[in-house]
Amino acid sequence: MVGSHSRRVKPGAGTGPVGPVVTDTRAMGEQASWSASGVPELATDAVLRPVRTGNAFEDALERLLQAVKLGVFRTGDRLPAGRDLAARLGVSRVTLREALYALEQAGYVELRRGRFGGTFVTYRPVAERSGTGLPRARAAELDDVLVYREAVEIGAAVAAARTALTDGQRTYLRRRAEEVAQAPLRDYRQADSRLHLAIAELSGSATLVAAVADARMRICDLLDEIPLLERNLAHSSEQHAAVVAAVLSGDGTSAGELMRAHLAGTAALLRGFLG
Repeated sequence: MVGSHSRRVKPGAGTGPVGPVVTDTRAMGEQASWSASGVPELATDAVLRPVRTGNAFEDALERLLQAVKLGVFRTGDRLPAGRDLAARLGVSRVTLREALYALEQAGYVELRRGRFGGTFVTYRPVAERSGTGLPRARAAELDDVLVYREAVEIGAAVAAARTALTDGQRTYLRRRAEEVAQAPLRDYRQADSRLHLAIAELSGSATLVAAVADARMRICDLLDEIPLLERNLAHSSEQHAAVVAAVLSGDGTSAGELMRAHLAGTAALLRGFLG
């Protein structure tokens, strides 16, 4: 029973493959405005808000995934035009194209060319595809792993930077960073883990190394469930180089902040794909 709450169909809607676009005036209010695609502007603005600085690609991808997975844009809907979408997210058109291409590769959207082209949502909720939804524990598990990883890996970067390193240790760290930058996709996860473990090793704490190893095992189990995105890997290599430079210069504060920014990029992708 709906009671006194009204539900409203946008005038002129209902000709697309997903049927009429309906909004509940309890949530949107009588003054709700509508975009050209039939999506409530307030809902669109709430999800497609400007990204944070530092991880533009990853954060833009997370915003777009949220918009699709939350149903702000449903199966068959066309996303706003590229110029408008880039402006909403506060990113360049190049970054937006890379994010949309990644979504297409992952099966969330289809990029169509021509007069009636655009970016169309192809994603269907898990329950619709397989008959079962995501485990309720997934969100809690993800948050737990991300908090744990941040605590131990930022601490490892700070501790490594504050350690008096030998020439051999410096060479070892640089070599690990080079291995990640040059690793083919099939070897990337392992090379990435070796670098993060190397940073912990330089702290001289066996307990900290064990904690980072545990965090890496848990985060890699989740990373294996999402696609490897070349744009993200290139950005990660830049961040790795900055973290390594801070460690080698003995700047613990910068090493910790740079590691925090690096982990935030990965967290954005995981929350977008798995959250």
